[in-house]
Amino acid sequence: MGKVKITPLLHRDDPEKEPLVGNIKVTRQDWLNVAMDVLISEGVEHVKVLALGDRLGVSRSSFYWYFKSRQDLLDALLQEWENTNTAALISKTNAPAETITGAVCNVFECVIDPDLFDTALDFAIRAWARSSGAVRRVLDRSNAARLEALAAMFKRYGYGDLEAETRARILYFMQIGYDDADLRESTEERTKLMPMYLLGFTGQHATPSEIAAAQAYARRVAKAKNKRS
Repeated sequence: MGKVKITPLLHRDDPEKEPLVGNIKVTRQDWLNVAMDVLISEGVEHVKVLALGDRLGVSRSSFYWYFKSRQDLLDALLQEWENTNTAALISKTNAPAETITGAVCNVFECVIDPDLFDTALDFAIRAWARSSGAVRRVLDRSNAARLEALAAMFKRYGYGDLEAETRARILYFMQIGYDDADLRESTEERTKLMPMYLLGFTGQHATPSEIAAAQAYARRVAKAKNKRS
């Protein structure tokens, strides 16, 4: 079955955005959003200027107002990914928490909230990296930065260097595999295992208040997602 193409909400159609002026019909972010959607749903080989323009309802001259070339757009997609997914994960590793289990709960927010960390985009970048050495280098740099941030988080709570690095790798790579398995669990099914996940990742028991807060966060995100769908 073919994939349904759903164009992301454009600036001009969003009542919360300021109206566009003059002859401007789409913004640079509109081009990026639609290109990102195609990258995720169809792969980088389908990110083409004419096809994107058709989905946006504009000519390709609009594209060259914002980007020098298709490669410029692809570079911008990579930068957008680093500025969102990678930046969000690193930020969560630095969020304040009284315990390591609370700190890991902060990181769990990236797993729970697709508006914070787009897992589908992460997999699209990984697929792209298999056919591009340049993208592979960007991916390797991002993986290293994420792992370094996670290891530093464990070190702040008293773990030695080797254990911190190992636990960072377990947490990070386990989550990639978990998402790739696409288990399609309900929120309740996934969150009921959270106390044991925290024990496995940290070697420590989370407090009841930490677990309750993380589970409540997951329910709020799920509820908001259901309202949008």
